[in-house]
Amino acid sequence: MPDKTVPVLTIDGPSGSGKGTISRAVADALGWHLLDSGALYRAVGFAAGMEGLDLSDAEAVTRCAQTTKISFRDPKDGSETRVIVNGMDATGEIRTETCGAAASAIAAIPSVRAALFDKQRSFRKTPGLVADGRDMGTVIFPDAGTKVFLTASAEERAKRRYKQLKEKGLGVTLAALLREIQARDVRDAGRAVAPLKPADDATVIDSTGMSIEAVVAAVLQLAR
Repeated sequence: MPDKTVPVLTIDGPSGSGKGTISRAVADALGWHLLDSGALYRAVGFAAGMEGLDLSDAEAVTRCAQTTKISFRDPKDGSETRVIVNGMDATGEIRTETCGAAASAIAAIPSVRAALFDKQRSFRKTPGLVADGRDMGTVIFPDAGTKVFLTASAEERAKRRYKQLKEKGLGVTLAALLREIQARDVRDAGRAVAPLKPADDATVIDSTGMSIEAVVAAVLQLAR
């Protein structure tokens, strides 16, 4: 059972808002653990794809969420955290747009969310946790001491994602990314279970036009 006295800082927000980058920087600065909840959903989406499952088959996808073994491995050289899915390093695969769309689709299934609920809460360990996702402050850690809702315009988020994917050598177009981000926003905000929205006690930070350093500083000020 996770210790409720362990402090938690939640950073929620839409796709491409920079949650992952900001969360890792804040966790490093505080010396706390990090939960990338989106990676868990992407990992299940990846596992479902490997099994050739129909993502609209709630029963099959839920079974997949229950049985998929997911772990995070921090390399000693300080590079990107590796995501291990059923014994396979799926770090690169789960960051693709295909996996992102799969994650968004299966996240709308209540039984999948229930299957990953305890897994996410188990990351709450001393000295503290920075939890990054879409419902960290509203559903998973409603008692978190500090809650941030990080957002930016859809255009800005599409540009950031475009730059990120281009640097990885992936062929993408800005127009297609913008359409995908807008579609995910509608899907995430409109789902029946844990829709994307700021917690009532969250501080909303619009990072449009802000540098990463400025956003990190703003979040750390709230945390401290």
